[in-house]
Amino acid sequence: MPDDDLVFKALADPTRRGLLDRLFERDGRTLTELESEVDMTRFGVMKHLKLLEEAGLVVTRKEGREKLHFLNPVPIREIHDRWIDKYTERHLSALMELKSDLEREPPK
Repeated sequence: MPDDDLVFKALADPTRRGLLDRLFERDGRTLTELESEVDMTRFGVMKHLKLLEEAGLVVTRKEGREKLHFLNPVPIREIHDRWIDKYTERHLSALMELKSDLEREPPK
């Protein structure tokens, strides 16, 4: 599956978006910390985190016996640049041109 597809699939689920929001608030959380903030089993959270890792949205680091989870915003930015930014640029340019036209003094 192409990377964009993995990212879109990962972001499609509200629980996974919620996990990303928690990591955005404070990076470096353990599975236990993340599990305590959602109404789901430990195994369910692990499955969601695995999918987020496969999409590159979460990276992990072992510290002693704990595995810490960190948000990787790069894939989200790449999605923005590839799929969102290019579609909004045309509209923004049109609005800026309209603003200029409206602010221009009428000919005398």
